[in-house]
This record gives sequence, C-alpha cells and structure tokens, in this order.
Amino acid sequence: MSNEATPSVQPAAAAARNIASYIDHTLLKPEASEADVLKACAEAAEYGFKSVCVNPVWVKTVKKALKGSGVLTCSVVGFPLGATPTDVKTFEARGAVLDGADEVDMVINIAAARADDKGALTEDIASVAEAVHASGAILKVIIETSLLSDSQKVLACEAAVAAGADFVKTSTGFNGGGATAEDVALMRRTVGPELGVKASGGVRSLADAQAMIAAGATRIGASSGIAIVKGEQGSSAY
Repeated sequence: MSNEATPSVQPAAAAARNIASYIDHTLLKPEASEADVLKACAEAAEYGFKSVCVNPVWVKTVKKALKGSGVLTCSVVGFPLGATPTDVKTFEARGAVLDGADEVDMVINIAAARADDKGALTEDIASVAEAVHASGAILKVIIETSLLSDSQKVLACEAAVAAGADFVKTSTGFNGGGATAEDVALMRRTVGPELGVKASGGVRSLADAQAMIAAGATRIGASSGIAIVKGEQGSSAY
C-alpha cells in the first residue's frame, strides 16, 4: 500500500515547490514592524519564493536581509489608492529602485481608467516605467480590477502595454475584491504572451494559485504563501 501512495504524494510536493517560485511573499500592512519584515524575508528564503513585497520604507531592510538568497526585493508605488500625481509616483519609484528594489508594483490612476482616459493612464505608467527601467528593475501595473468594468480593465491593460510595463496585476488587496480567474484570463488575452500577469488579492490556497496560473498568471501576490505551498488554507485577505 505504501508503494501505491507514493505517486500521489510526490506530485503534490513537487506542485507546491513549483508554486513557491511564482509567489511574491507580501507584507504591506502599515503596522508591520521590522521584526515582521525580517520574518517574511526568512520565510521567503526558506520556501524559495520569488520575491518579498513590502512598502517603500522597508526596501533597504529587505534588500540587506535577502542578500545571497536569490529572492528578489519588491516595493509598491502610489499604494494603495493610485491617486497621487504622476511625478510623485515617479519620484517614489526612483527612490525604491535606488534603495534596492528589483521590482516595483504601481497602482494606476483608477479615476482615469473609469473615465476611459487611456492617454492619462499611459502617461502615468510610462513615467514610472522609465524611472524603474533606468535602474534595470521591472514594473508591474496594478489595475484594481474590483473597481473597473471589463472594458475598463482592457483599457488599463492596453495602456500598460503601450507604456512599456512588464506586468499587469489584478489588485492591491486593499480596495475590496481580489483576483479572479476570469479577470486573469481577460488580462492575459489583452496583453498577449509577452507581458507577465500577476494575480493578487484573496489567493489563499494551492487550489486558488493553481487556478490563477491555469488562467494565465505568471506571478502570484499573497501573504498566505506558506499556507499555499503547504496545501493549507490561508486566512489573510491579501
């Protein structure tokens, strides 16, 4: 009987290890302490997550803690509302990459998306992209799907492509709703095979993560990363 059980266990373990490489281990709570951040870094190194994603104030700490681990440092810009002027987002992004961020996740001007103003969206994203790419980092663009219609989601994704972004991302996890397989599939169809698609917000289990990847996601943003790779159910909303 033990020989019969082995094939079912091994693929599950392999699937969990593979999922870990998709995960941005996320800690964006404003009350997070240095101890919390260092714990997240240690977890990311232990489980082999793709990156640790934190607020800009922690980028230097994370970069130092992750040195030699192979785990990337990720920061957010214009987070979580996206309602700061473009020059402020650009300044924030430039500071994040100078502090050591390998990746930057920016929130779009959501009001512009809801107004169908593709030009304003493209300008906003392009300015941040230029600052991020100047330091060799990559840019993910959070479109906040829960606040947009399908046509507005498409518009925002098209703006991200036009502006030279590297990824589009579903959600901040702070404005209601989160990633759905339907939204991920829509975003993948819109951006094509060249850009990454990051599913974030409410991804709490291995099944959730697998569904997002099947729909076209190439990255998963989650604070429940450990639960996901263990095949457990996470409780955090992000």
